[in-house]
Amino acid sequence: MTKQTHAQQLANRFAKLSYNDIAPASRHAVKRLLLDYLGVALAGSQSESGLIARQFAREQGGTGAKAGAQLIGDGTKSSMATTAFANAISSHSIELDDIDVLALFHFSPPVYSSALAVADATKANGKQLVTALAAGCEMMERVSRAANNSLRNRSFHTTPTCGVFGATIAASKILKLNAAKITNALGMAGAQASGLMEMYGPSMQKRFNPGPTARNGVTAALMAQLGFTGADTIFEGERGFLKAFTDKNFPGKLIEGINKPYELLIEFKPYSCARPIHNAIDCALDVRKQAGFDVNKVKSIHFTRHPDWAHYHQNKAPRTYHEAQVSLPFSVAVAFLEGQALLKQYSDRNIRNAKVKQLSNATTIAVDAKLPRGVSCKMVATLTDGRKFTSQIDYPKGSIQNPMNDQELLDKFTSLASPVIGAKRATALAIAVMNIEKCADVSKLLSLAAKK
Repeated sequence: MTKQTHAQQLANRFAKLSYNDIAPASRHAVKRLLLDYLGVALAGSQSESGLIARQFAREQGGTGAKAGAQLIGDGTKSSMATTAFANAISSHSIELDDIDVLALFHFSPPVYSSALAVADATKANGKQLVTALAAGCEMMERVSRAANNSLRNRSFHTTPTCGVFGATIAASKILKLNAAKITNALGMAGAQASGLMEMYGPSMQKRFNPGPTARNGVTAALMAQLGFTGADTIFEGERGFLKAFTDKNFPGKLIEGINKPYELLIEFKPYSCARPIHNAIDCALDVRKQAGFDVNKVKSIHFTRHPDWAHYHQNKAPRTYHEAQVSLPFSVAVAFLEGQALLKQYSDRNIRNAKVKQLSNATTIAVDAKLPRGVSCKMVATLTDGRKFTSQIDYPKGSIQNPMNDQELLDKFTSLASPVIGAKRATALAIAVMNIEKCADVSKLLSLAAKK
């Protein structure tokens, strides 16, 4: 008997995966992430990048008989692939989307955008959606574990490069593809894998990356459904994904424990910026509460960071909120001054603020390989009188070890969704999400995610 390729083994797993196969803890994680995704996407749909993405979808997405997926924050319909594209951009536009543990990628923009667009158009039920979301997240994480950290260190962006496989599996589950067609879809997903870390700066580049990924996942699944075939050696082949995107890889991670239940480890963001900065913000908020600390007397702020991220996020003079959201000095400065690092802190007002600039310029960053985790950091804030205030954060708020509870996630959702769809509809949407397994038609749930 010919040995099956990795794609074939994965396809067999996901073709058979049912709602009852998913552990209750993973189902709950998927539902929590659905609530978070919808809140973030609603707020992001009103951002500049979200508005442009929705305009593109309305103009280019098609309005024929096959159209039928709703734009979040809009309510108008476009094709499945174009709706997935726009919703993915919206959900990545305010830097509040979820995080994984290893590579700090985002599950929801590619996987949830793809699954929801197809579920909406096909009127799938809630249990089908939960199964597809769990499968897509698992697929994305398996690819990341096989490829990172080499993939990221070669300047590829994990969210889109690995996310296209997750988006494909999620769409394939909604479409009820068999193992052979899922194998073909994975081949086509690999052919479309892309995304570069050249995305930091004043532009919207970072927000764009998940868009093509979600669209390409839907496209791969639909093409496979029609009979198009793809390479079954897409992962381990001589010119396959792992050879192309990594210098060092772990192909066994793709199929590790493939016949066992899979535990999804999903982390959430309380702050509106790049995840590796959250540890520094937590340090600032910790120091801010310490007796005797006075932000007006800060002379210097020194950070040591783990080598994995020490050379990122060092911009002291962001020109736009896009740049500010990937600036550690700016984020720490606003956290010190305002006690928060939410979307409203990443404003033109704060970019021009003389005190923010002073604190940003007082910030220095060095490498400490002895820190225990990739995102770990230690702060020493020195006042003008010589007193020093220190804090070290290894597990930021929202991590598995320091989680946001259900009420905190609901509060985050409400704060993001209510300004867009109104408090009454936001409450109804939250209730519907947390009871998603009882939903007979996902399109009815998504109809609540339209602007008031």
